[in-house]
Amino acid sequence: MADESTPPERQFALQKIYIKDVSFETPHSPHIFTVAWDPKVEFNLASNTQPIQEGLFEVTLTVTLTVKIEDKTAYLVEVCQAGIFSLLGFSEQEFGHLLGSYCPNVLFPYAREAVSDLVIRGGFPPMLLAPVNFDALYAQHLQQLQAEAEAATSH
Repeated sequence: MADESTPPERQFALQKIYIKDVSFETPHSPHIFTVAWDPKVEFNLASNTQPIQEGLFEVTLTVTLTVKIEDKTAYLVEVCQAGIFSLLGFSEQEFGHLLGSYCPNVLFPYAREAVSDLVIRGGFPPMLLAPVNFDALYAQHLQQLQAEAEAATSH
């Protein structure tokens, strides 16, 4: 007979990785290829988590790059990389960290590869995205939520 005070065994598993959505636009081609390549890059990153069923979650990581030369967009690329993760037996705090930091960290190399491939196929020089510290981003997100909660209770 199992001891009911024993916490359930922790299980974490990656079930599937896939591209959920992808977009690549070059609104000023072919003329953009005739100007000096001195790009200004805008990089945005977002993640989202959706429960699928008990212990199963879809995590999406959206990477958006807008690259401009002067005031013209050379290209805009957006990749929504997704994964299905199985998580069982973790505390609420551990769930938050796994879904908000660890899972996006697993997905990022796949998104980075998709972005690089699209940019090269679009005829542009390679775009190599630097590593991202998802632990720091998650901690920043928690601080922001806490500050918002404190501001709401002080009014």
